[in-house]
Amino acid sequence: MDFRIGFGYDVHRLEPDKPFVLGGVRINHHKGAVGHSDADVLIHAICDAILGAAALGDIGKHFPDNDAQYAGMDSSILLEKVAGMVGELGYSIGNIDSTVVLQEPKIISYIPRMQTSLAEVLNTEPGRISVKATTEEKLGFTGRGEGVAAYAVVLLSREP
Repeated sequence: MDFRIGFGYDVHRLEPDKPFVLGGVRINHHKGAVGHSDADVLIHAICDAILGAAALGDIGKHFPDNDAQYAGMDSSILLEKVAGMVGELGYSIGNIDSTVVLQEPKIISYIPRMQTSLAEVLNTEPGRISVKATTEEKLGFTGRGEGVAAYAVVLLSREP
C-alpha cells in the first residue's frame, strides 16, 4: 500500500452577528467566523491536510479567495471537490484527526453531528473522523475570543 500523511491548519477571525459554521454544522453563538467562503475553519484545515497528503498544494491554490465563485460558498462543497481530486489519484481516506482551538462556545455537543456531516461528504464512516476541541486558557487570539483555529492530520492510502 502507498500511504500518505497530510497536515492542515487554518484560522479565521470571529466577529459578532456572523454565522458560525464548523465541520459543516451551524453553531449557535453570538460570534461567527469571517472569511471568503462560509469560513468553516475545520473543513479548511481538513482540505489542506488532504491536499497536502497528495502533494496537491493547499486550499488557496485550488479555491482562491479572490475568485468570486467561492464567495460565501458552503465549505462542504470544497471538501467534496478535494475528496474527488484525491479519489481521481486512487487515494482513499484512512482516517482524520482534528483539533479545534477556541475559547467559546463549548462545542462538545456538536461533535457527533460534525463527524456525521464530514463522513457523509467524504463517503466514509464517522468513526474514521476524530474531532476534538481545546481552549488556550484565555491566552492569545483564540483565548481572547478573537478567532478560531483548527488543525487536522489525514492518512491517505492507495493500492500501488
